[in-house]
Amino acid sequence: MRGAGLRVTNCKPPQHRPAQRGILDQSHFTSRHYWETGSLDLAANRGWLGRYLDQVGTADNPLQGLSMDGTLSPMIATAEKPVAAIDSVDGYDLWSRVSEPVTAEMYRSFGRFGSLPADSPAMRQVRRATAQTDKLRSDLGGVGEFTSPVAYPNTSFAHKLAGLAAYIQFGLPIRVATIRAAGGYDTHSGQAEDLERNLRQTCEGLLAFQRDLEARGLDDRVLVEVWSEFGRRPEENGSQGTDHGAAGCAFVIGSRAKGEMVGEFPGLTNLDGNDNLRVTSDFRGMYCSLLEQWLEFDAAQIIPGAAGFTRPTLVA
Repeated sequence: MRGAGLRVTNCKPPQHRPAQRGILDQSHFTSRHYWETGSLDLAANRGWLGRYLDQVGTADNPLQGLSMDGTLSPMIATAEKPVAAIDSVDGYDLWSRVSEPVTAEMYRSFGRFGSLPADSPAMRQVRRATAQTDKLRSDLGGVGEFTSPVAYPNTSFAHKLAGLAAYIQFGLPIRVATIRAAGGYDTHSGQAEDLERNLRQTCEGLLAFQRDLEARGLDDRVLVEVWSEFGRRPEENGSQGTDHGAAGCAFVIGSRAKGEMVGEFPGLTNLDGNDNLRVTSDFRGMYCSLLEQWLEFDAAQIIPGAAGFTRPTLVA
């Protein structure tokens, strides 16, 4: 199992808030799919934030959806609008076998190639991809080496968050960004030690990120949602761990977060028929709230069956 997912929204000049949810399937892959698409449709092939970007994004801004783990996050998978995936926040560039002064002219030619007219759909796609790649090189290459006004933990996760804060201050046109959190959470054995270490790294990185945003005067523009694909069973197994369960939790973090618990702890004396915690709220209702209260967009256009979900107040 990969680490928990982290989604950062930075869409407008915008305490912790936990929101319980239930999962209908205890498979890693299916459960992640539910969270990433914002639906229970196994055939869905766009992320819930990808559908949002298809509605509000532009055709010339691949940074509007940024996956910071080297591969495209399914959460921001789109049908039409470009998005980007990067592996490092320390610089983005194209690799070549030539050196200056040839390199500069090569990159200028690369950019011009992307802007030329095309006489077929295939060539149009090639030129569009070239133009988007050149824009990424230009935008991210302009950041250069960055510094942070606060100290971050010495972890890859924290370093990516530090880079994201610098990107936002630099003015890069990011609407949403995704980062995989520190560690792994498939705690079938040795749960106490592994969970403590991974949660500590995740929380320390997030705290530094929030303090960084505050120091830069950006904290009212960013809201973070942290999630993990499913909960664990309430009863310990025979390996000092817990197995796949339901009724996990998510957290909304930021200066504008309401800071209240959504749903109720269902208790340990009234488990469901599979010995799991009972569901007290639905993660899709949380998505509806984030779309409408933070992104200011009609959730009915993004989340299937949105009208049927209670919207908790997540944004103050």
